[in-house]
Amino acid sequence: QVQLDESGGGLVQAGGSLRLSCLASGRTFRSRPTGWFRQAPGREREFVAGITWIGGSTYYGDSVKGRFTISRDNAKNTVYLQMNSLKPEDTAVYYCAAARLSSTLYPKNSEEYDYWGQGTQVTVSS
Repeated sequence: QVQLDESGGGLVQAGGSLRLSCLASGRTFRSRPTGWFRQAPGREREFVAGITWIGGSTYYGDSVKGRFTISRDNAKNTVYLQMNSLKPEDTAVYYCAAARLSSTLYPKNSEEYDYWGQGTQVTVSS
């Protein structure tokens, strides 16, 4: 089992920044890539960024490249999502997720993830 707990969402003006945190626990979370997804009302869940615990390789969705940075702190079992140059279209509920043990190396499809946090709301005003 893996448990994920997100925090750090809120309201910010366009052009501003926020940092989301995902505290992970459980026996196997270090064996799985951890990803951030987001979902806006009426839209499908969208891959944002992912990171591997071993090696720290990172990968991003096209809409956030150059603006968002994913990182991890092994000592704190925490994955971060630093979001800069935020836009109103970044408004969504952001979810942290842990991939299946059988996932691809850099999974971007939500179906490859089987543990999810409760989500944290990010609202960007224009």
